[in-house]
Amino acid sequence: MSAPTAPIDAVEAAPARMSPREVLQALSGLMVGMFVSILASTVVANALPRIIADLHGSQTVYTWIVTTELLAMTATVPLWGKLADLFSKKLLIQSSLALFVIGSLIAGFTPNVEVLLISRIVQGIGAGGMTALATIVMAAMIPPRELGRYAGVFGAVFGVGTIAGPLIGGVLVDTSWLGWRWCFLIGVPVTLLSIFLLQRTLHLPVTRRKVRIDWLGALLITTGVSLLLIWSSLAGNKFAWASGWTALMVAGGVVLLAVAVFVESRAAEPIIPLRIFRSRTVSLATVASVLVGVAMFGGTVFLSQYFQIALGKSPTVAGLMSLPMIFGLLVSSTVAGQLITKYGRWKMFLVAGGAIMTAGMVLLGTIDARTSVVVLSIYMAVLGIGVGMLMQNLVLAAQNDVPAQELGAATSVLTFFRSMGGAIGVSALGAVLANRITTLMSEKLGPAASGGGSTNEVPDLTKLPEPVLRIVQDVYGVATADLFLIGAPLALLAMVVVLFIKEKPLHTVSGDERRAQEEAAQAAAMSH
Repeated sequence: MSAPTAPIDAVEAAPARMSPREVLQALSGLMVGMFVSILASTVVANALPRIIADLHGSQTVYTWIVTTELLAMTATVPLWGKLADLFSKKLLIQSSLALFVIGSLIAGFTPNVEVLLISRIVQGIGAGGMTALATIVMAAMIPPRELGRYAGVFGAVFGVGTIAGPLIGGVLVDTSWLGWRWCFLIGVPVTLLSIFLLQRTLHLPVTRRKVRIDWLGALLITTGVSLLLIWSSLAGNKFAWASGWTALMVAGGVVLLAVAVFVESRAAEPIIPLRIFRSRTVSLATVASVLVGVAMFGGTVFLSQYFQIALGKSPTVAGLMSLPMIFGLLVSSTVAGQLITKYGRWKMFLVAGGAIMTAGMVLLGTIDARTSVVVLSIYMAVLGIGVGMLMQNLVLAAQNDVPAQELGAATSVLTFFRSMGGAIGVSALGAVLANRITTLMSEKLGPAASGGGSTNEVPDLTKLPEPVLRIVQDVYGVATADLFLIGAPLALLAMVVVLFIKEKPLHTVSGDERRAQEEAAQAAAMSH
């Protein structure tokens, strides 16, 4: 039995359809904001060694500077999505961007690693809001049949932000008069521009109604997910995968989430309405989103390290080497979006995306320290094409299958699970990478090589003698390839999952128009 809907006090009339020009103007601020929020997660990738050295941080802090932002972003996405169904989407987006500016300023002027970690949490909460709300606002303005045209651009923005971050970070670090602090500060003026653009261009009707926010559900979901993410980042590093700590943290996380499901099933305004999972499309798209997150984030985050250590490239060159993946993602998401809008068919792009992403993961599983840049570029382009066809169109399929009043919840659920998959992928595959490197170093250089924790530190290639340098580069090449071989079956499973999604015709009215129609029908039914 579905939870009761809060009484409606006043609902504005169905909005007039926005012209393509008005839509593009409104999307300009959204795209700028989304790009800078995604960039925050990735821009530090090439700057981390310098940041850790300057702030005298440890190897554990190295991982946590990335993980804390991802964790905060992931854990708060469902709450932002629910708030979008209850309050002004425009005000919420501007609030999330303001939080992001505050976090960026704190990070840019941080005196130590402790303050930096706090700033990354604030940034993550803001980025979570922007990531969830951008897609929700699009669905409110644009009919699903037309959404492909714009969703492709958003998918490209997401991909470019994810993969271009290391390039921008590398350039900033290598530029003497800028430095790593600008990895955080560079986002401030861009975010302020986004807030200004949104104020000028985004005009959405506001549905006013009495609301009850399920704070207990939000607390249980956030705490349960955070505990599991913390476990996945520490297991295999601070304690063994099979250990008392693992049992305690996993059991704690599962129990908290089980209680959250119970609370959500009884809440009048649940954070994640469980009834949306009655839709086979939403359930399957959620599973596929987790797998895409693990495969994409888990594999690509470590490519930057492969470029710099296995291939001996500078941070800037390492960033440039990611361009083929950006290009593949940009082209495929844009072209797929245009074709979906033209023909109204979307499932074939999901299946093709899953197959191509799997092929890209398998190809990257063959790389080593002697792989040529040309071959590497082709493999990365293949992976980018697959991810571009799959990622944003999963959201489109789910949005097309739920009532308009649950668009926010459905969108945030998919974003949430994709981010969670990414966070778990980075944490778990990072632990696998560290263990694989330790094992290979011991095999090639003898047991003494693993003494004193040396294999747990990122090596400085300039200080290594030639024979050892070659061995270290080979080890990092083989270990990175192994990560993609682990990710390939997950990508294949994502393709199998989307095969079972049933294709439905795309709606030709926007989310706001659908919502007005649904509420009018509901009012008419109640009057009878």
